[in-house]
Amino acid sequence: MTVARVNLKGARRWLGGHPWIYRTDVTERPMMDAGAVLVHDNRGKPRGWALWSPLSEISLRLLDADPDAVIDQAWWDERIASAIARRVPLEDHTNAFRLVHGEADGCPSLVCDRYDDWLVVQFMSAGLERFREEILTSLRSLAEPAGILARNDVPLRAKEGLPRETVVLHGEVPREIEVHEYGIRFLAAPWTGQKTGAFLDQRENRHLVGIVARGRALDCFSYHGSFALHLAKKATHVTALDASGPALMRAAENATLNSLDNISFVEANAFDYLREKEREGITYDTIVLDPPAFAKTRSALPGAMRGYKDINLRALRLLAPGGLLYTASCSFHLTKPLFLEMLHEAAADSGRRVAIRALTGQPLDHPEVLTIPETGYIKGALLEAMD
Repeated sequence: MTVARVNLKGARRWLGGHPWIYRTDVTERPMMDAGAVLVHDNRGKPRGWALWSPLSEISLRLLDADPDAVIDQAWWDERIASAIARRVPLEDHTNAFRLVHGEADGCPSLVCDRYDDWLVVQFMSAGLERFREEILTSLRSLAEPAGILARNDVPLRAKEGLPRETVVLHGEVPREIEVHEYGIRFLAAPWTGQKTGAFLDQRENRHLVGIVARGRALDCFSYHGSFALHLAKKATHVTALDASGPALMRAAENATLNSLDNISFVEANAFDYLREKEREGITYDTIVLDPPAFAKTRSALPGAMRGYKDINLRALRLLAPGGLLYTASCSFHLTKPLFLEMLHEAAADSGRRVAIRALTGQPLDHPEVLTIPETGYIKGALLEAMD
């Protein structure tokens, strides 16, 4: 009843270090609702325990490669405690970070972010939902939060046959939480903000850019101003650019929170704005490009490549001699080789000598596991216009 059998292809995925087995590779389905099941390979050999999602394309998500493991409260306590322990060094720099990064931390389809005294969680598979109470018990015991909010509003849950909802699971969670990172303060919005309330995955990259920023700076796709706030510590003036007026209002509030008066806020389309400034002959000493994902599906990749190249080309043309561009992509389908290829083409078309100062990725709390490409999505580069 609680055993799934998979074909050779499925078994090899696990042996190769990837935790997912797809529906087409399950040869015998367990006769049970979602939960934990023992997985046998094509020869009947037990290969470990997995989360079972009957409706999902990803039918099995590896939990433990030990067939003798018991997936109980003690198991979740140990797994989550291990994930939390990895984040301890971050406490010296910030009060907001990811406690559990899904598959990368051996907790497939589970996301848990800490914002000061509160936690925001996402249960993104039917199999994981079976263990909601065990997980909440672990989090309450290990993290001792004042409240836990479930941001279960992601579209992925619909594919699992799960309701989309945003609900408090423990205590109380405020609408706004003050976050600090490397001396910068801003307000996260756990109930309504992007992701679980803020973009925590660019923290170290914001800090890096803040260290090297100088002169006239431009922050494209600024959203709530996270990059702009760091830029403003060193730059003489920062233009925070975004297409959303409400987002810029929040960015202005964050600037006030940090007593920064050298940031101006411009509501405009980034592509149009860069074209306009190029026509005007305006240059910048520091530019940040951190756009939303242009390629949310593999089929969108060709168009996304054109978009990424276009905006990076225009940014490179706007750099003053010796100017710096920090550019990033959060599109999973745009791989690191494709990201570098796009930058190469943009640099070539700009007619400038462009040097790579640094290549960046994800921070400690968003580990990218080599055998699980899906755990990594951010690619970044700090570039210098040498002429």
